[in-house]
This record gives sequence, C-alpha cells and structure tokens, in this order.
Amino acid sequence: MQTLLPVSIAILAGLLMTRVFKPLKLPAVTAYLIGGVLIGPYCLGALGVPGLGFTSGEAVASLSLISDVALGFIAFSIGSEFRLSALKATGRQATIIGIVQALMAAALVDVALVAVHLMMPDRLSVAQAITLGAIATATAPAATLMVVRQYKAKGPLTDLLLPIVALDDAVGLIVFAVSFGIARTLVSGTTDLVSILVNPLVEIAASLILGAIMGWLLTQLEKLFNSNTNRLNMTIAFVLMTVSLSMVKFQLGPIHVGFSSLLVCMMLGTVFCNLCPLSYDLMSMADRWTSPLLALFFVISGAELELGVFRDVYIVGIGIVYILFRSLGKYLGAYLSASWTRCGPQIRKYLGITLFPQAGVALGMCMTARQLGSQGDLIRNIVLFAVLVYELIGPMMTKNALTAAGDITAKSDEVKNRRQTKLLAAEKYQHSTHRHQALHFHLRQRKS
Repeated sequence: MQTLLPVSIAILAGLLMTRVFKPLKLPAVTAYLIGGVLIGPYCLGALGVPGLGFTSGEAVASLSLISDVALGFIAFSIGSEFRLSALKATGRQATIIGIVQALMAAALVDVALVAVHLMMPDRLSVAQAITLGAIATATAPAATLMVVRQYKAKGPLTDLLLPIVALDDAVGLIVFAVSFGIARTLVSGTTDLVSILVNPLVEIAASLILGAIMGWLLTQLEKLFNSNTNRLNMTIAFVLMTVSLSMVKFQLGPIHVGFSSLLVCMMLGTVFCNLCPLSYDLMSMADRWTSPLLALFFVISGAELELGVFRDVYIVGIGIVYILFRSLGKYLGAYLSASWTRCGPQIRKYLGITLFPQAGVALGMCMTARQLGSQGDLIRNIVLFAVLVYELIGPMMTKNALTAAGDITAKSDEVKNRRQTKLLAAEKYQHSTHRHQALHFHLRQRKS
C-alpha cells in the first residue's frame, strides 16, 4: 500500500491535470509537473493525510527507481535518432551545434556569476560560479521528447533537435567534470588531474562500450523470436537490465570507473536501431508501453521541486541571473552555430528556444557538487530554483517554437471529420450491440 497507493494517486493526478489545462493548450508535460507540485510535500502532502499526496521528501525519494527506469527508456528512444541514414544529412550540423551551444551557455553563466561573486564575495564563491556554469550545459531530454511525441512534431527542426539533446549530455559531462575538478581544487587547495581529465573520459568511453555491447546482444537475441510481442518483452527487459548495469561503480587503481545511464541507454538504442531491421516497429511499440511510466516520471519530478527555495532572496536573485544567462547562451550558441552550418532560417530562429528545459541531468550534477560541502548546498538550491522555472515554462516554449517553425501543425478538418466519423460509427455499433443483447435476453426469458 505504501508504494502502490502513491503511484496510483500520482498517475491520476497527472492525468486529471491534463484535463484541467486542456483549454489553455499547455503541453501534457507541464500538467504532469503541476500535478506533482500539488500532491507534493509543499501542498496537499503538507496536510499529512495518507493517500492524498507525498507527505515528505523521503516519500518522493522512495520512488527514485521509477525515475531511473523512465530516463532509461527516454534515452533508449532518443538513441534511435542516431540512425546512420539520418546522420548523413544532419550529423555534422548536430555535432557542431550541440558542442557550441553547450559551451556558450557555460561561458556566459561563468562570466555572469563571477561578476556576481565580485559584487557579493560572501554570497557566491568562484568555485560555485564555475560549477553552476558547467551545470548550465545540461538540457532535459525527457521534456523535449514528450513534447515531440504529444504533438507528433515532424520537420527539419525536430530532426536536428533530438540528436543535439542527446549529444548535449556527453558534452555536459565533460565540461562538468573539468569545471568541478577545478572548483574542488579551489576549495581544497589540492590538484587532482585524474578527477579533472581522466575520470570523465573513462566514464564516457565505458558508457558507450557497455551500451554498444548491450545493443548488439539485444539484436542477436531478438532473432530467436518470431512474435513481435516476445520481441517487445525482450526489448523492455534489456532496457531494464542496461539501467541496472549502468549503476555499477568501481575503482581501477586511481581511476574511478562509472557509467552514465543516459549515455549507456542512448548507445543501446543507437546500436539496436542500426542493426535490427525491425527496430522501428519495436521502438514504436515500446513508446506506447512506456506512456504511463513517463507520466509518472514527470509527476514525481514535480513533487520533487522544492518550493522552499523561494524563501531566500539571494538564491532567487542568483537563480534569475543563472536562468537569464543560460538561456541567452543556449539561444546565441544555437543561432550562431546553425548559421555557420548553413541551417534554414526557421532552425536558426527557434532551435535555441527548444534547448531551454533543464531537469534530471542537472540535478544529478548537483549530487556530485555536494562534495564541496556547504558550498554544494547553495549550488543545489540555485539549480532547484532554475529547474522549477524551466520545467514549468520550458515545455510550453518548446511547443511554441516547434509550432512557429512549422514542425507542429494543427489537425486538418479532414482528420477531425474522420475521427468524428469513427467515434459516431463506434457509438452506433455499441448501441446496436446492446439492443441485440437485450432482444436475445428477452427471447430467452420468454422461452423459459
């Protein structure tokens, strides 16, 4: 009961909020997040009534495994965007834009927050400033993917967006590892080149190798089955297995060997979609299967948002600086690099806006930043404030940008009429079936 009741309440809250916000035409992601906030520890959960919401942060954290699994399936789905046939057309552009926009966001946030440090040295240190700059590189793949799926976005911008979001995480891991190594050196006074340079490269290489091996094994085992249902079950099992393996960490001499679950699952999806001829159908089936899982993931994410950060005016002020300069860096980086790679005007104008959302990866970096002690707590609170803002308005801005770029189009009258005709036909068939059953029952009664 302590697990199933909160899970069921969370899914229901998210679904009901989509109905509440339907007249406002907001993305479902935003409705799920607001639903999570409402049943979280700061709203209904604060009443302490079991079953009405999450009564504490620990109650939300107890469902962290669901978030890990959901992110695994999201990364697996995004990995399918790296089909070799598609990369021939967009690979060079996605690589350049993915690197430039991430580095531009980190640079602008670094400059802005170091300026804040010079004005308020007792509130923000240089170590905290450069760590926040590195966290600014991360983009939330989950929110972007959900918006693309919900509105069935198709077009040049969408084709470029998903590979960039995937590449963004790899770039972010490297930038964060280097920046955080420097920050830790500033705090402790000791230099550790292994942590700064070697560990991040080992983590990325190990993640890609593990994901490639799992993708190859999945492709070989799929050949043992003729039923798509069994193949789907095999696919789901492999994603779950890959997520669990990516949690393994160990020491190899002075080198810390760990894995990024996002990169591992992305590589799993990339290898699988390029080797398995049935991958497109199986991934489409997996996407439908994971729909309630992803809804639950965003409700939990909303419940995790700590509204208490609004109590500290300094956190809010530094958070606003972080948000403004990160957004400016993402937009300018995407615009300039898209111009250099000769992308169309719609991509140059709107791509940067779709890269604003930030959540899971950034929060994961905050967990590492806790190694800075009390300075890490301030970093976490600032990022929590930024995530709260980005998650609530980011999906809506992504939807508006994709719509303005022409990748999201309104349903034509023909599609609406076809759907209405199907509904009327289904109702008519159901009505006639009920009449037939009633008549059959009446005749049986008379005979008896």
